[in-house]
Amino acid sequence: MGEQSQTGRTAVGQVEAPATAVFNACAAAKAGPCGSVDLNLTRVFALLGKRWTGLVVAVLSHSEAYFADLRRAIPGISERMLSDRLTELAEAGLVVRQVDEGPPLRVSYRLTEAGHALGPALEELRLWAAVHLPEPPPPGPC
Repeated sequence: MGEQSQTGRTAVGQVEAPATAVFNACAAAKAGPCGSVDLNLTRVFALLGKRWTGLVVAVLSHSEAYFADLRRAIPGISERMLSDRLTELAEAGLVVRQVDEGPPLRVSYRLTEAGHALGPALEELRLWAAVHLPEPPPPGPC
């Protein structure tokens, strides 16, 4: 890739991946008199800070699952978004995708060792949220 400008585009006009652009922007900037942003936190939140990603990992932390099972387990996620998040997690080495020859053809997903290593951190976040985040309002009548 060519040299990156401040716009997140390379010299040849290709758009850089969002996680890489965030990482590079934070690496180049100082956070004021207190020092710089921790690059490891920047990297982890660039991946896990995306909507739905943590929930996908949380569901897979219990057991391997087929695509349709994941879709049902995470209300509100679209098929396209689930597919995108699973692809990103696989590229990051956190999820393994396995095609089960059919008929019918089915695709299952499971966490790698690195993916399972996120379990304690997700549990700590769950406990923190139970104490520090307000309860959402109850759903209204339909």
